[in-house]
Amino acid sequence: MIHILQGVDIVPVSKMKSIMLARPEFASEIFTKREREYCFSRPNPYVHLAGRFAAKEACLKALGTGLSGSGIDGALREIEVAPEKSGRPSLRLSGWTEKIGRRKRVYQYTVSISHSGDFAIASVILAADKPD
Repeated sequence: MIHILQGVDIVPVSKMKSIMLARPEFASEIFTKREREYCFSRPNPYVHLAGRFAAKEACLKALGTGLSGSGIDGALREIEVAPEKSGRPSLRLSGWTEKIGRRKRVYQYTVSISHSGDFAIASVILAADKPD
């Protein structure tokens, strides 16, 4: 039987921009090299950074930990939000977050990101085998 897990997060783009301007190293602490290259190649990188940050938090919520319950530094960087050839975002997990996904028997990760005005929102839906 299928077990559905969901997480949603919203991030103000202006807050992401303020953080990035105040602490440029924040980008490499949170985002993978591929994510940074993608976002900074766009006309407004802060919209894309905020969307990816929201997707990472939404993924942690769907996994049942949330950011505060992740228990390790670098958990956000272990969740990569990368565009498929179609442009649609996809999730790739590694390290601790991948282990949590395996433990929860997740076999499909789906992410949707949207931007409007000063906000970026992401929804993550995970399909898993129902626990015994």
